[in-house]
Amino acid sequence: MPFPGVWMTESESMIYRVVPKCACSSIGQIMFYSDHGRYFDGDIHDSRDGLHKWSQDHSQQPIDQAVRGHTALTFTCVRNPYSRILSSFFDKIAGIQRNGKRYRGNLLPQLAQRYGVDVGSPENGFEFDQIASFRRFLLFARDTIRWRRPMEPDIHWSAVSSHVATFIANGGRYDQIFFTEDFDAGMQRALDAAETPVPVDVAQVPRFNESEGHGPKRAHKISEYFDDLSRHLMWEIYKRDFQLFRYDFDDPDRRGPKGEVDLDEIHRKLGE
Repeated sequence: MPFPGVWMTESESMIYRVVPKCACSSIGQIMFYSDHGRYFDGDIHDSRDGLHKWSQDHSQQPIDQAVRGHTALTFTCVRNPYSRILSSFFDKIAGIQRNGKRYRGNLLPQLAQRYGVDVGSPENGFEFDQIASFRRFLLFARDTIRWRRPMEPDIHWSAVSSHVATFIANGGRYDQIFFTEDFDAGMQRALDAAETPVPVDVAQVPRFNESEGHGPKRAHKISEYFDDLSRHLMWEIYKRDFQLFRYDFDDPDRRGPKGEVDLDEIHRKLGE
């Protein structure tokens, strides 16, 4: 059975289902450190050794065996749909990537032509109407997810529940699911429940935000980006995320969840 998006420490102490835009860089670096006592030099997504990844052929057998045998602490991390889709927009659409180029090459010209999205440029200080362009991008994201056009949905704005569900559907089971909004406490609980070769104090871990400083800053509070139509689209795309992970659909500015996740409910509903 395939387990796309799964990372595991080489010591097989922890298994993590990656969810893009949910602190995955920090989690990967913490897992790397928990084995080696040092952080990976660079973006953890670029590592080719020191951390098992399903995308690496040599990692697939050990990951498959550990998942099937449930021999390691297995977890993932989720995020409020409102802040996550905004982060995706400012990073992947409005921002410049680590390689100095726009994300996915011709994506932005296509968004400009078909949806009227304008995100400015480094030359003009990224001056643009953030609210109008974000709402147009949200329509595009809905079209990719609902209709799979003008392209397949991207992993950075596909629903969190969809990422989480593939692991369950293929035979995996989570021990813990915690929130990006309470990252330190959730990550520490996962580490405390695992037997890692190197102890980690999450409070001392630097933040690994690879997109920081490469694009415009968000100029408004979260709720100002979402009018009635935008919120209707959010419910259409992310209804299951709001419900399963207990986020407040009615108050976009309430970042944290209204309660803890119910692991049994998540496995039941996402395993259907």
